[in-house]
Amino acid sequence: MLEIFYSHQINANGRSVFELQSIDEIKDDCWVNLYAPTEDELKRVETELNLPPEFLRYALDEEERPRIDIDDDAQAQLIIADFPYIRRESVQAKYETQPLGIIIAAKCLITVSLREASVLDPFRNNRVRDFVTGFRTRFTFQIMYAGAKDYLKFLRYMDKTIDSAEHQLSKSISNRELFKLMELGKSLIYFSTSLKSNEAVLEKLMRSRFIKQYEDDSELLEDVLIEYKQALEMANIYASIINGTMDAYASIISNNLNVVMKFMAAMTIVLSVPNIFTSFFGQNIPLPFDGTAFTTNPWPFAIILTLCVSAVALTVWLLNRRDMF
Repeated sequence: MLEIFYSHQINANGRSVFELQSIDEIKDDCWVNLYAPTEDELKRVETELNLPPEFLRYALDEEERPRIDIDDDAQAQLIIADFPYIRRESVQAKYETQPLGIIIAAKCLITVSLREASVLDPFRNNRVRDFVTGFRTRFTFQIMYAGAKDYLKFLRYMDKTIDSAEHQLSKSISNRELFKLMELGKSLIYFSTSLKSNEAVLEKLMRSRFIKQYEDDSELLEDVLIEYKQALEMANIYASIINGTMDAYASIISNNLNVVMKFMAAMTIVLSVPNIFTSFFGQNIPLPFDGTAFTTNPWPFAIILTLCVSAVALTVWLLNRRDMF
């Protein structure tokens, strides 16, 4: 999909402001947004803006890592950063990251992604303050700032999901909730890795001067870096919480299994005691009061039953003293 936007200056309430509008042709100071692009769309942008072919294709690799690339001949700078998105499988939401390429060309700014990037939605909907497509450096930092806000927003969603899963697990240990925590742990690893890489890109932008920065841009870049550091710290905290929770419930499950096995072992011992007497008298051993039929004299059965019950009671008492029940 190829989208082209341009910030038109309009007069609103006696004040001059910029409003984003969609246009059909690429022009100076416009914004070209490519997501899931076709080969024809890539060729058009490459030709009209004289860009290196690989610049537009790097970000279409889902495994591409955040970095900065410069082409002096085309006077273009490529910044690749990872941004979060939600992938839904049936009713379950999975938090993942995808690369977004930001190309600062001589005439305009280009964004390229494998799928539609939610981080760009506020810009497309005119919901970003002081956003002008012609201010390419500020626009780049604003995209990075919006990405940091998305990370923080998704991390808050994860925190609520963790609390919900822990609440359910406190009632009864469920495989579904444990798998949910495992999935969140994997997502937090993706987030932490991407945040560290994005932070390295931002620090490189602060040190280098290949992108022209004004005073306001430098201050915005510092704010963006602070937001990424905060998001990285939150991701690490939540990852530690999940790891601790998983270890705790693994110990609880193991302890519950030990309790069950201990109880089963104790019951096996208790149920084996009567067999000592019944099997003894079942091997051609004369019963007490030999020669007397049970129909006329029930005492032999009563005596054996009493011995069994007494032995069982004694066994239960001894095992209970050893905390086997």
